[in-house]
Amino acid sequence: MATYDLEEQEQISEIKAWWKQYGNLVAAIVTAVAVGFAAWQGWNWYQRSQAAQAGQVYAALQKAVAEKDPQRIKAASGELFEKYSRTAYAPLAALLAARVLNDTGDAKTAKLQLVWVVENGKDELRDLARLRLASLLLDEKAYDEALKQLDVAAGSAFTARFQDMRGDILSAQDKTGEARAAYQAVLAKLDEADAAGKGGDTLQDTRAHAAYRESVLQKLDALAEPHS
Repeated sequence: MATYDLEEQEQISEIKAWWKQYGNLVAAIVTAVAVGFAAWQGWNWYQRSQAAQAGQVYAALQKAVAEKDPQRIKAASGELFEKYSRTAYAPLAALLAARVLNDTGDAKTAKLQLVWVVENGKDELRDLARLRLASLLLDEKAYDEALKQLDVAAGSAFTARFQDMRGDILSAQDKTGEARAAYQAVLAKLDEADAAGKGGDTLQDTRAHAAYRESVLQKLDALAEPHS
């Protein structure tokens, strides 16, 4: 029994010695983990809270759009930019506001909305904003600025649309050869989609795909060189 007590005392002494050497470090690690976990929970709560509040503002924006109230549209989208720019609602609001404001004749503010998405949005939303901005600039005959919006690598969902818009801009500049090449690039992308079975998952999608192809073919026909 005495031997067991001696071994036990030795183990306790070793533990005390180890704790004396590393105790502060262990305590610091435990504290850091606890603080990190609390911060992570706090951040998640903040994110959820921000998303919920942004959702309410976005709902107000949708109501303003339905009622065609430009002032409330600007106010709601401005609030989303200022307070909730990191939420998914901000770029969606900008795209929606840009469409309605342009339809009501305020192209200047519409462009500002789209520029914000180009600078702050991500992936497909940014590509969509570039495409719409290029269209507005085309309407203003700001051809070089419009082309600049398309001089980036677009996501696969927008590659054909970017080439289509590029063709429209080049056609407006009477750059027939370059415009034709852009439209042919669109058709090549559509052919790739057909070959991969991505021409449309539903009958409606298939019809839309076919209609889009036909519209591009018509643009090409319009560029056809006159026969001598």
